[in-house]
Amino acid sequence: KTTITFGPHSSHLWSWQNLFIMLMGFADAIVVYWRLIRRYRQMQMRHVISELHYIAEGHLNHRIQLAVNPDLQRVVTSINALVDSTVRSMEEERKIESSKDELITNVSHDIRTPLTSIIGYLGLIEDNQASSEADARKYVHTAFLKAKQMKVLVEDLFEYTKVRSTTTKLTTDKFDMAAMLEQLAASFELEGQKQGLEFEVQANPNPLMMEADTEKLGRVFNNLIVNAFKYGHGAKHIYLTAKQDGDEVEVRVANDGEQIPNQSLSQLFDRFYRVEGSRSKATGGSGLGLAIAQSIVRLHGGYIYAESTPELTSFVMHLPVKMGTTLKRPDKQPAAN
Repeated sequence: KTTITFGPHSSHLWSWQNLFIMLMGFADAIVVYWRLIRRYRQMQMRHVISELHYIAEGHLNHRIQLAVNPDLQRVVTSINALVDSTVRSMEEERKIESSKDELITNVSHDIRTPLTSIIGYLGLIEDNQASSEADARKYVHTAFLKAKQMKVLVEDLFEYTKVRSTTTKLTTDKFDMAAMLEQLAASFELEGQKQGLEFEVQANPNPLMMEADTEKLGRVFNNLIVNAFKYGHGAKHIYLTAKQDGDEVEVRVANDGEQIPNQSLSQLFDRFYRVEGSRSKATGGSGLGLAIAQSIVRLHGGYIYAESTPELTSFVMHLPVKMGTTLKRPDKQPAAN
């Protein structure tokens, strides 16, 4: 029997044989543990693959809920995030398709109505059914007005499609917002007088210098002011105000006419939506004006919303002072009473 001794007392230690057996047993334990861990991870992987196949079969509401090792957990988390992203993309695609169908339906309706009138009145003239020259002129005049109505719709539809495109480019200019509001008030003054409306303009500071595409921003103001003419029943004033607060400018187009119902405020910027709930012959229009305004404001990195009380109805725009900045819309807008 071979032993190891050393020291003055010839102390006996482990024999080489016992030490080897101990090391081999420890090594075997490590190998067994490693194999068990590997087998367990293989089982986890098979479970993950099985769950993934289940999702791939069309069960997109299912998510992998397994307690696995950290490395595999990162894979599981990525898979779940990918499925969530895919579902969101599919839902967005469905909304886009539904939106396109709705757009086509509404445009078809709005074009067909005046087109039917045009064909009808011109048909009467074509068939010599006008009882007099005065009637013929009346029919021609009505057809002309309907044609102009169709032209407005087509132009608005073209503008709406253009400003909704992510590739639309803005021509940025530095300008004085205070001067722009004064010019707008002057250009609509005659029409306002016809309807008994007076313009009031206020800006702080004055001049108020900022950057924007003035042509497109002019379209926004035009749509909002025309909207006030059409729907601000009982109004005596239109207020155009602007104030700068740090890196943003708040612009309001307001009137003291009839209040907009609370339930309609959130829908005002929807395409073809009208507060009166019908396609009024008196007000006319394409129903795209506010949707166009919203799209243009978003192109500038801003946002727009409406407020309405018994005293005042306001369309409020928040625009960045410098182009290239995107303003964050607050979670809570001022309440409409």
